[in-house]
Amino acid sequence: MGEPYVIEPPAQPAVPVAGTDATFPVRRIWCIGQNYADHAREMGHDPDREPPFFFAKPADAIVPCGGTLPFPPATDNLHHEVEMVVAIGRGGADISAESALAHVYGYAIGLDMTRRDLQAEAKKAGRPWALAKGFDQSCPIGAIHPAETIGHPTAGKIELLVNGAVRQAGDLGQMIWRVPEAIAYLSRFVVLAPGDLIMTGTPAGVGRVLPGDMLLGRCEGLGTIEVRYAA
Repeated sequence: MGEPYVIEPPAQPAVPVAGTDATFPVRRIWCIGQNYADHAREMGHDPDREPPFFFAKPADAIVPCGGTLPFPPATDNLHHEVEMVVAIGRGGADISAESALAHVYGYAIGLDMTRRDLQAEAKKAGRPWALAKGFDQSCPIGAIHPAETIGHPTAGKIELLVNGAVRQAGDLGQMIWRVPEAIAYLSRFVVLAPGDLIMTGTPAGVGRVLPGDMLLGRCEGLGTIEVRYAA
């Protein structure tokens, strides 16, 4: 029997599995930057020339199924980014694109909340984005839908509404790097493991969120995620 921990172990972050009482334990969260052409252009990049890049959020940034959240500190420019999330059920390294979908447990809708002012400062200084992307409660995620139930989405409407008005609207078919390609590329750099999540990028229309705003993200076949920021 091992030695006892010197502090209480942190709780295991987890996301509900749709249609069951089970949960999906989360190990790591990887995020693809600028994976929709229109969003890449609105952020000042050329989507036709740049390979995919990834950043990470801590697992405990997850907010399962949303709810009412405190407005995050240290920002005057909080932004919403709605995304399809891929849940990895079988790990591996150097995974081929042809076999990548066999590693997927399921899919969900999620929000990559971003302190855009902190991100802009970090970009200007050539510094990491950790405080802009990985802050507390920066990753609300809806229930995970098993691939064995819904298949592997390659198209379908994805959008985000703020106070009932559509801000972001796109289609999963507009991704520059599709799910199998993203898994294959990422697995060249890190060993993927069961419990990893991959956020697949956001369509154009990212914008500011204010205290009191209600966010509704939805994706065809994956349900919704609702978040209200306290006034």
